[in-house]
Amino acid sequence: MKLNWKKKSVVFAVAGSLLLIVAAVAFSHGHLGRHQGPRDGGFRGGPGPREGLGPLRDLNLTDDQKAQIKKITDSFEESNKALFDQLRALHGSEPDPVSGTFDEAAVRAAAEARARVQVELEVSHAKMMSQIASVLTAEQKAQLAAKRQQFERHGPPPPRGDEQQ
Repeated sequence: MKLNWKKKSVVFAVAGSLLLIVAAVAFSHGHLGRHQGPRDGGFRGGPGPREGLGPLRDLNLTDDQKAQIKKITDSFEESNKALFDQLRALHGSEPDPVSGTFDEAAVRAAAEARARVQVELEVSHAKMMSQIASVLTAEQKAQLAAKRQQFERHGPPPPRGDEQQ
């Protein structure tokens, strides 16, 4: 069975997107592997704590909103722990294509197993973001939508001047 270039590019785009989403979720939830760095002093002696809010950081959240968002993210982190562990195990057991003969069926099965877990993580992340959005005001949602559009058009904004010292 041959895939044409259009189908291949769609498959690669979806796989790449899933991988980026999983990496972003893992990073935002502290699943960085062995070294996570300081949690209370910023990154390598840089500015202070960022509260793990990412793009929500500049939305002037109330303390109550921050607490609700932390509760939501902590809940999803706990519920996704098994999926991250499963994904890590699948990556660790994937066949090595350069050692010996190539087994397409084994590589395909391993990729499909990882994709199933990645889909579950993506759905879970979307559900979490939906719950977080329900905590935001209409104005905060509009600010977040504007930031997202800007990011999609131009990439991430440069670091703020007050964070560089």
